[in-house]
Amino acid sequence: MKKIALTLLAAIFGFQVFAQQIQQVPLIEVEGFAERLISPDEAVFNIMLEEKGMKVSDATKILNNKTQRLADLLKKAKIKDYKLIADNYSVDINRIYRSGVSRDSGYVARQTLRIVTGSKNEDLQKIAEAIQESGDMSFNLSFQVSETAQKSLENSLLTDALRNAQSRALLIAETLGIRNISVYHVSVDSPPSPVPMFRIMADQASEQSQIKLAPDSQKINRRVYVKYTY
Repeated sequence: MKKIALTLLAAIFGFQVFAQQIQQVPLIEVEGFAERLISPDEAVFNIMLEEKGMKVSDATKILNNKTQRLADLLKKAKIKDYKLIADNYSVDINRIYRSGVSRDSGYVARQTLRIVTGSKNEDLQKIAEAIQESGDMSFNLSFQVSETAQKSLENSLLTDALRNAQSRALLIAETLGIRNISVYHVSVDSPPSPVPMFRIMADQASEQSQIKLAPDSQKINRRVYVKYTY
């Protein structure tokens, strides 16, 4: 028991000494900041399909037929530079609740489809028309920044923010007559989660003769916190 108590006392004492040493280190603390305007480079049509059938095969067959019809219409319309992506496929029991009593009535098949293309693709209207012609499909269109563009921009912003912090620290050191400084600690804010910059729903698209949208650019920034010792 005495050994445990002595070990704890030694650890506490060591921590206090370490904390005092940190406080005694002369530091220059600065914040680095960088900001850019970014425009969306991707347009994404999100489509949620749901079909019911008394058998699993019936529900999935209708679902697959709709997906295939959409693929055929996109091909027929000669849409340029797009990807049709199918994911989140599932089949569940169609359980109906009435007056507090549940009853199973066949199955529900669900499928998410995404059509991804460039934000400046001239065939956006054709894509919307193909979706609507495919059957009972609702969709929303969102404009966003692609993952590749995000990564490139994040690296560039981080570099600019670090340089900004360095220039501030050097200015402070020069003003105060400090000859040499070196990096002691760096912390970086987490990058903000990407969000769609513009959305348009299926009913809005049908009211317009042409989809001519110019989503506004938005500002994205990065902050770093750097401690320099001298």
